[in-house]
Formats: sequence, structure tokens, C-alpha cells
Amino acid sequence: MAPRDPPLIRSRSNALVRRLRELKDRASRELVLLEGSRLVAEALAAGVEILEAAVSPRFRDSRRGQELLRSLEECRATPRTMHEDVLSSLSELTSGEGVLAIGRRPRFAEPQLYQGVPLILVAAGIQNPGNLGGLMRTAEAAGGTGAYLAHGSADPLSWKSLRGSMGSALRLPHLTGGRLPEILDKLKARGVRSVAAVPRAARSYLDVDLRGPVALVVGGEGWGLDEAALAAIDVQVSIPMRGPVESLNVGVAAGVLFFEAARQRAK
Repeated sequence: MAPRDPPLIRSRSNALVRRLRELKDRASRELVLLEGSRLVAEALAAGVEILEAAVSPRFRDSRRGQELLRSLEECRATPRTMHEDVLSSLSELTSGEGVLAIGRRPRFAEPQLYQGVPLILVAAGIQNPGNLGGLMRTAEAAGGTGAYLAHGSADPLSWKSLRGSMGSALRLPHLTGGRLPEILDKLKARGVRSVAAVPRAARSYLDVDLRGPVALVVGGEGWGLDEAALAAIDVQVSIPMRGPVESLNVGVAAGVLFFEAARQRAK
């Protein structure tokens, strides 16, 4: 006799539902919560170990769902089918796709940040998870080799950060924690120049050579980098703009610098 499929999960007190809700409500040092077929597929492609997964009947029976289920089963993570209403109650999205997974958080070693000619993001006090995710996405898109996420920054593998990074945080080597002065000392010891954009700096970013080992440093959304941090930065640059605008948000400023580095390195 063929084995019967596991019953449809209908109860919000089910053990898997409780594990998913706990991860939704509270970050874990070991696990990461993934929502949506694209993010789950990105995690699989990045080598993230998927421990458990849940799908709605609608998603399970879709073409995209069938493809993802095959990939999950190949990794021995056969998803459980969960009632649409129960799964929706766990979703951060207004119209969830119908798939959630629990993965083991990726771990990176510090030398990975310095592979090739380093182009490193240093984020200091970026508290908005969506902004942090966007920064990591920009860094990866421009050929960044890694990121230091200093003390006070958001969790790069929270739901909102992952959506902002579109999976980049699963691939881009990064280390979290540590004070900015300590990170800057590490960069200097490895021969990596630190560069930060600040208002009214004497040099334009267009006049700085970004082809060698470089770290692009960005500060918190509201206050930027403090005077002590700026004093420790190797190169301060400005991004010329027309008045009366005096500054750009952190994501745009980082994008300008990262893609200028990418342009110079492509020559």
C-alpha cells in the first residue's frame, strides 16, 4: 500500500506553526525564516540548509510550486501542506505566495570579505532593515566582496532585510557586530583604504581612485558618521549636487560610490 500524504495542517497550535511564528517574532542566532519561492530558491542556490518548509495547497499545485517542491525534496526537506489561512497568518506580506521555510543561517569567515581586490561595504548603525538589505544588494550588484555590519545595525537576515536584499545577504560574505573603530583598524592592517561620502568634502568622489582595495563606509540614516569615525576615515569625498539639496539618503549615496568603483574597475 502506498504511503498516505501527511494531513493538512489546520491548527495554529501545530508544532511547525509554532516554530515558524517564533522565528517570525524573534530572531535566532542559528536559523533564518524564508518567505516566497524566489527567496527559498535563492537560499537553495546559495547552499543554505533548509530544515523545514510549509506550502499552501494553492502553491503546492502550481507549476512554480511543483518545481520548488522537487528542489526541496532533493535536499531532503519535504514541505508540509498548511491551510491557506494558517499560512497567511504567518506571512509578513499582504498577499503571501504560500511558501515558508526555515533554513540554517549562513556563516562566513573573515578572509572571504577580502577575496580578489576587496570592495567592502562597512555599515555603521544602519537600523532600518530594509535599508540595510538594499545596501547589501547594491554592494553585491556592483561587485562588492563582502560587508562589515557594525554594532547597532539591523539583522541582515531578518525578513525585512532579506526582502530588501533580494537574497544578497545569503550570498555576500558578511560579519556582524564589532565597533567601527575596530573594523577600520582591521581594514588598515590589510591595506584597504576606507572612503566615506560627507557633505562639503574637499574632493569629489569622481577624483578618487577606487580601483585598489577599498571599503565604502556609510553611517546611520539620521546622523551619519560621528566626528571620531570621520577622523579615522582615510578618504572623505563629496557627491556634487545642485542646491538647495544638501544630502542624499544612505542607499543612494552608497549606490553612487559603489557603481563608480565598478565603473573604474571595468576599464
